[in-house]
Amino acid sequence: MNSQTRTHHQMMSLQQAANASPTLAHLSELVAQSQQRLAVILPLLPPGLRKAVRAGPFDQGDWCLLVDHTAAAAKLRQLMPAFKLALEGKGLPVTTVRIKVQQGAWR
Repeated sequence: MNSQTRTHHQMMSLQQAANASPTLAHLSELVAQSQQRLAVILPLLPPGLRKAVRAGPFDQGDWCLLVDHTAAAAKLRQLMPAFKLALEGKGLPVTTVRIKVQQGAWR
């Protein structure tokens, strides 16, 4: 293959690729919205529990929190009213918050 027959491939960042595709741009925005909500509730969690909680999918007001173990899930359920108030106070309301325990969570 000589230099004249090679195709030129341009490298682009993940953000550039997401912006170039409406579908990827939408998914990128949903991820950002989920992360934004997690940032609001993290200060409400006991410090030892913060590493066990991750932002999951967010779509049309339905948000999922991913947790490492059932004890974390139980504590999140107790804190749910405080989470919803904090999110509403920041203009980030959610209709539903689901909690999903990730068995063998990767970290």
